[in-house]
Amino acid sequence: MAGSEAAWQAAEAGVRVVIHEMRPEVATFAHKTGDLAEMVCSNSFRSDDSEQNAVGLLHWEMRHANGLIMDMADAHALPAGGALAVDRDAFSAAVTARLRAHPNIRVEDGEITALPDSGHWIIATGPLTSQGLGQAIAAETGAEALAFFDAIAPIVYADSIDMDTVWAQSRYDKGETEEQQKAYLNCPMTKADYEAFIDALMAAEKTEFHEGETAGYFDGCLPIEVMAERGREPLRHGPMKPVGLTNAHRPEDKPYAVVQLRRDNALGTLYNIVGFQTKMKYGAQTEVFKSIPGLENASFARLGGIHRNTFLNSPTLLDDRMRLRTRPHIRFAGQITGVEGYVESSAMGLLAGRMAAAEIMGRDLPPPPPETAMGALIHHITGGAEAKTFQPMNVNFGLFPPLEGVRGGRRNRKDRYKGYTDRAKLLWADWLSAAEAGLTEA
Repeated sequence: MAGSEAAWQAAEAGVRVVIHEMRPEVATFAHKTGDLAEMVCSNSFRSDDSEQNAVGLLHWEMRHANGLIMDMADAHALPAGGALAVDRDAFSAAVTARLRAHPNIRVEDGEITALPDSGHWIIATGPLTSQGLGQAIAAETGAEALAFFDAIAPIVYADSIDMDTVWAQSRYDKGETEEQQKAYLNCPMTKADYEAFIDALMAAEKTEFHEGETAGYFDGCLPIEVMAERGREPLRHGPMKPVGLTNAHRPEDKPYAVVQLRRDNALGTLYNIVGFQTKMKYGAQTEVFKSIPGLENASFARLGGIHRNTFLNSPTLLDDRMRLRTRPHIRFAGQITGVEGYVESSAMGLLAGRMAAAEIMGRDLPPPPPETAMGALIHHITGGAEAKTFQPMNVNFGLFPPLEGVRGGRRNRKDRYKGYTDRAKLLWADWLSAAEAGLTEA
């Protein structure tokens, strides 16, 4: 994601770019193709609300900066209520085609295993950085990369879902069209169903860490078993919450819990079990998930999994132009820098590509103001976060400087979020205008 966006931004600025892609020559356990920007965990870019949600604001900023990732996401969007979800295969194929067709971009297959000594480089290898390059980065920084464990949710074939039990509805009927309002499939649970599910989940055989693997989980992508270990209620107040939903088959019955499935492709043949990242072993997954009402005969296109992600201690290693302090001709971008999520990773690629292009043209492009979504993220990872406790972070309004001049005391949350986004949009437009004027002059 980040590398694709960085290449696009630099090429659009007039700089010649080479993309080095190790796949399919060197595979990872999570990727299935050699396409650029392949999505492996979810197909969701999360909320698209640019007035009340920080990631929606990030969408807005990227769209206004000629963002390739957002352009292709919009072109291959699927109904998802108020969220932005995409057909993952069509999306990555379209990103790949656009990049390969660009006159300023060349794609070279093959793995890079050492840090280059000269030139202008952006390392955007994501959380699955190859062993060779990972070792080279660790040797250069003098410290091991930090790490956490991430998990992948399973995908179900639509024709194996029992629609006599399951119904289509977005939470609170969210969405402007009927298709969006019915973007999710819902599997209802009684209290007895839920309690039995939790018992089965706790008893299931799970993947264990290897000796020496002590990294924790990212809180925004916890395996469901880890949530269940914290008590019997967290899942029912998290991914299985029943609020905002009415069972179309039995409107008078209020579900005790609900499992939601979100469309994963444009054909509607695949559905992702929302929030069901898991470390259960494959046999246990099949048994436990088939206990969910409506999924008794489910067939799985992909089962869940767990993997080790790596990221830099960016506050100590990167400057505010995303350059490695010890080798400033090398920038880092994406999830390896300590941002979390497809959109956040792409946004850091957008900034890295623009900053690299400006430097090549003899200009200095400062980071955007911290009051913007991109500015808040880059400020967090390059100095705003506490290095000793640095962990991957999604964009959120807690990273933004407080609003000033609030009359009558504290604003309610809706007005406060609108204040954040209004301020950010004005400052982003100003920064973007100045940045593009500088590149045009160069």
